[in-house]
Amino acid sequence: MVMKNQPVMEQMVSILIPVYNERETVEAVLERVRTAPLPETMEREIVVVDDGSTDGTTGALARFEGREPYRIVYSRANAGKGAALRKAIAEARGEIVLIQDADLEYDPGDFRRLLEPMVAGEVRVVYGTRFAQGRPAGMRHLQWLANRMLRGAANLLYGSQLSDEATAYKVFDAKLLRELSLTYERFEFCPEVTAKILKRGITICEVPVRYRGRSAAEGKKIRWHDGVKALWVLMKFRFVG
Repeated sequence: MVMKNQPVMEQMVSILIPVYNERETVEAVLERVRTAPLPETMEREIVVVDDGSTDGTTGALARFEGREPYRIVYSRANAGKGAALRKAIAEARGEIVLIQDADLEYDPGDFRRLLEPMVAGEVRVVYGTRFAQGRPAGMRHLQWLANRMLRGAANLLYGSQLSDEATAYKVFDAKLLRELSLTYERFEFCPEVTAKILKRGITICEVPVRYRGRSAAEGKKIRWHDGVKALWVLMKFRFVG
């Protein structure tokens, strides 16, 4: 017998935003994250960690203090994206965690499609792939090649079928994420979390997302040597960690 009008259990998604020197974009990002559509059964909190910004970002964030659903956390010194995310994970109260960068490369309008597989209980991890239709507009050739290298390494080492290992859009079951005991403090967070999930035999679901790349002059912080470090981290956790 099917019971009608049963209450639907709400879930909370903690949207984690590490911020470092993003004065030009952070306010627009925070407003778009607040208003982006979610699955009907979800509520949100927005956990922002200012990783020692020096460009006026801190002043911009102060205007969001005390406003729901924002929670603003400050670090005195710049420690890296991974360190900021680990601090945000410790603060998160939701059953689901979604990572959002503080620039405008990724569109919060994709939240619903990122979260729907999680709400349905189908998966524990979702990545937003930028490569569903090939190389995205605005992505530099070297960046595209580096992404192909990391994707190929992850798939070869762990037997996965990822199309975008280095995507910033990552969604996790919060309990699982805390079980991973993450240690890296900078951009190595990304390959570390991927390696530890795949090594557990957990499937990573991918959904297509929109992407607008930016240049170093526009504020992009990741560099070629970060790709080399990421490759090393993927290899390390396959054979050692």
